[in-house]
Amino acid sequence: MADYHTVYKGPEGQTTQWDDIQRKMGNLPAKEPVKKADPFTPEREDTKNKNWIDGKAVDELEELADEFDDDRFLEQYRQERIEQLKAAQKQARFGTMEHITRGDFVQQVTNAGEDVYVVVHLYKDKVADSAMLGECLTELAKKHPQTKFVKIISTECIPSYPDKNVPTVLIYKDTKCLQHLIGLGPFGGPRTTPEQVAISLNRFGPLCRQEGEENTPLSMQDVRELIKTLLIQQSEKVNENESDD
Repeated sequence: MADYHTVYKGPEGQTTQWDDIQRKMGNLPAKEPVKKADPFTPEREDTKNKNWIDGKAVDELEELADEFDDDRFLEQYRQERIEQLKAAQKQARFGTMEHITRGDFVQQVTNAGEDVYVVVHLYKDKVADSAMLGECLTELAKKHPQTKFVKIISTECIPSYPDKNVPTVLIYKDTKCLQHLIGLGPFGGPRTTPEQVAISLNRFGPLCRQEGEENTPLSMQDVRELIKTLLIQQSEKVNENESDD
């Protein structure tokens, strides 16, 4: 006849008084510590406010197009934040005068990107006016990183390009050449400065304007400086002609 008996167990980790006595006497191994489950902590949901939006990148914000359908204020702020981030990316895109070769021209100039202005300086080392204009353009490149400034040897860009036309500046945007400026004349002559070069470039678009000024016309101060430069240039030509006579 089988010997059936029932074993009763208490909660995990609970022992009998007899087991405790046996452990004290060394007849039983030490009791293993009871493993306790980690307390349940509900997942905290981030508060979606302006600070939460500020912590998102452009692509993340664009994916949240339907997130604030019931909050017009945050939806407007999301859109404004996207525009700010994109403007900042565009603003910091360049910032130096980059030397390119003929093989780079299409990629670096023609296909520079949508809405990107590119100033191309065709130069020759032996032409003094090239060096002067190059210094001005290099300074402007640092001040206006939203515009791309590149330089290329004139005859490498255009074979047999005459030195008398050096320096030449080409202005590109959206795959098209908008303007070509030959010599220092368009920039105020041999006494030109970075400020005068900037004014001249701004006649063809917001190439050298600060953030927020992209769509503003030339200021009266800019116009006065440009007129002053042209008058000085005209006076110098008259003096040169008189001295020749």
